[in-house]
Amino acid sequence: MSAVLYTLLVVAVGVERLGEMAVSRRHAAWAFARGGVETGRGHFPVMVLLHTGFLVGCVAEVWLADRPFLPALGWPMLALVLACQGVRLWCIRALGPRWNTRVIVVPGMPPVTSGPYRWFAHPNYAVVVVEGLALPLVHTAWITALVFTLANAALLTVRVRTERRALRSAMAVPA
Repeated sequence: MSAVLYTLLVVAVGVERLGEMAVSRRHAAWAFARGGVETGRGHFPVMVLLHTGFLVGCVAEVWLADRPFLPALGWPMLALVLACQGVRLWCIRALGPRWNTRVIVVPGMPPVTSGPYRWFAHPNYAVVVVEGLALPLVHTAWITALVFTLANAALLTVRVRTERRALRSAMAVPA
């Protein structure tokens, strides 16, 4: 895979993320219309910056450090990236209008236990972790994979705590 094709792959992932942001805005309106409460607003800009920097880092490292495409690594990583997109869509579908990039919960609504949520509390975050390693490694951008993985681990610690608190709080309120 050439650096140009890799760049197009990363751009496609970025376009997909922009589409997710549009869906997220629609879902936020749905949640707020039903009394939804947002928490954790302080970490959201950090998350946007980290994920944007991740995509930029993938491309920049490949071009600036002249990273090669190693088929034995690149093709399996591409397969993981594609699988991640499928699982991400499954997560969004399972949560329906409750899926959001922000932490917005509607008081009194029970947690979703269908789709991948029947097995994992946070399957979408598992996808982000795998993709954070796989997308850069498609074209051996190992520094981006390492830096994003470490920064994302810190962010996910805050994010998961925030979500758990918000869900506990929402469940305590009668419907």
